[in-house]
Amino acid sequence: MNMLRCWMAALVVASLPVSSSAQFWHDPSGKPIPETEAMKSRDGLGAALLITPDKDWQAKWQTAPDTTPRFDQTRRVGPGGVLFILTFVSNLKVDPVSGMTDITCDFAVVRPDGTDSVRERDLPCLKIRPGDPGDVYLSNAAITYTAAPGDPRGVWQVAVTVKDRVRNVSVPLHSSFVVH
Repeated sequence: MNMLRCWMAALVVASLPVSSSAQFWHDPSGKPIPETEAMKSRDGLGAALLITPDKDWQAKWQTAPDTTPRFDQTRRVGPGGVLFILTFVSNLKVDPVSGMTDITCDFAVVRPDGTDSVRERDLPCLKIRPGDPGDVYLSNAAITYTAAPGDPRGVWQVAVTVKDRVRNVSVPLHSSFVVH
């Protein structure tokens, strides 16, 4: 049985440039980054899904706000390998009464045979009083996947739907990885 679990991650703000224009995501030099299935925006809410082998991803994230963390990305893992599925959000809207965000996430990780490895709905992902809503925030929910020797080989599908309950907007994200 694979060792896939959800857990809570520490939240730190990073200063990655974003914009609410048609080209929501921008690189550090300000150049627009085209949207993908794993990084998109809807009605002002930006969301991104990242699959990384970086065991030190939390340390990379927990840096000074003027430092842009760099994560390795992968789409392949072998037996005993570990992947971390991270979700980022930006341009948060706050509730006018509480002053807090209300971001939840639905997670699905589906094995190559179509069966669910993980299926979670409405996990609390980000309920904070943000500094600058335009900053990029790491969701509190992350998934760790460890490829066990008996896990099915092939393409595993990952789907995360980021939901901003204040804005009443959902951003569906998709990616995949191969267990070889």
